[in-house]
Amino acid sequence: MRPAAPATPETIRWAGPDGEPQQARWRSLAGRPAPRRVVLADDSIGADEAYRRLDDGTALLWLGDYQHARQLLQALGRRFDAHLASRARKTGRPATPKDAFLVQRRAQADRARILGGLLLPFDADHGVPLRRAPDLREPGLQAHGPVAEHYVQSLRELLGLVGAFEWRRKGVPIAALGASIHPHHGVFSPVRGEYVDLVARAPLPPAALAQGAFDIGTGTGVLAALLARRGLRVTATDLSPTALACAADNLQRLGLAGSVTLQAADLFPAGRAALVVCNPPWLPAAPSSGLEAAVYDTDSRMLRGFLQGLAAHLSPGGEGWLIVSDLAEHLGLRSRAELLGWIAAAGLRVLGRIDTRPMHRRASDATDPLHAARAAELTSLWRLGAA
Repeated sequence: MRPAAPATPETIRWAGPDGEPQQARWRSLAGRPAPRRVVLADDSIGADEAYRRLDDGTALLWLGDYQHARQLLQALGRRFDAHLASRARKTGRPATPKDAFLVQRRAQADRARILGGLLLPFDADHGVPLRRAPDLREPGLQAHGPVAEHYVQSLRELLGLVGAFEWRRKGVPIAALGASIHPHHGVFSPVRGEYVDLVARAPLPPAALAQGAFDIGTGTGVLAALLARRGLRVTATDLSPTALACAADNLQRLGLAGSVTLQAADLFPAGRAALVVCNPPWLPAAPSSGLEAAVYDTDSRMLRGFLQGLAAHLSPGGEGWLIVSDLAEHLGLRSRAELLGWIAAAGLRVLGRIDTRPMHRRASDATDPLHAARAAELTSLWRLGAA
């Protein structure tokens, strides 16, 4: 997993009620740039006017009632959906699954741009100095850490980090572990349990118990924990300090910290192992945030890097387990022949494959523009060995 983008050190500026220049630090854990045009807004602004300004690229710094800001955000979302539906009626159905995917990605980017322009002020202790604002200091501190001064952040991002705070507090039940994983903000949650189940039931290489395993791009540490529960010594890597901290927290909770060594690395640690596991991003497209980097990866960089380096990190008779969905194939973003070509070019051969159907809700949602591709999707554990 790639590291999440740090909070940006930019400054935003606006004119105060009397026209005096004001400024504050801009913070975005998604790495979004500071808006260039900012005006003040409060309860007197209507949703139509707010939408027009945001669509034109003018951000709104909210000074009214906090609950009204949340209601306005919902109203803006409804207007965006209506405009999107109107546009779809004019342009018609996309010709191919790839076109449908690209249209959806553009819509997601437009939605993030427009709705992300509704901003809130924050005190240096992460409190929100607005009427009827709840106490959000703990989620803010957990996501941002200590800060030295007041700042501005989008309401949409605030709601996201509050949701992440609840996920971390409650945890995500993992049946294969018989326990919960607690994802930190900015680390992808293992809500799609089918890939975890594949790792739980795949037969281990004979030498794995003696020689150990590598978990490449560990994220929350869920696969490292599962391998440790199966009796393996594991070295787990990640580029993201946030992910490594999250994995360390989960391994400590599970009583497995002594069985897993965490390392900051771009893909592989030094040495060889009898089992090398990787669950790279599944879709070759540019991520728009650190969190999206767990799903989208430009030019399949991590997938190709894993395959290219795998043979050099396998001990004799060892296996590499590539856990990947074929959704990219059904969307026309990558072909099966291309994947098999990368495997062969890396000096690898396919020893076997275990498949499973997706269990998430979107696979059965007929209103999803990508429904046909999602309904046909398989998640596979490819067992790879040196050629």
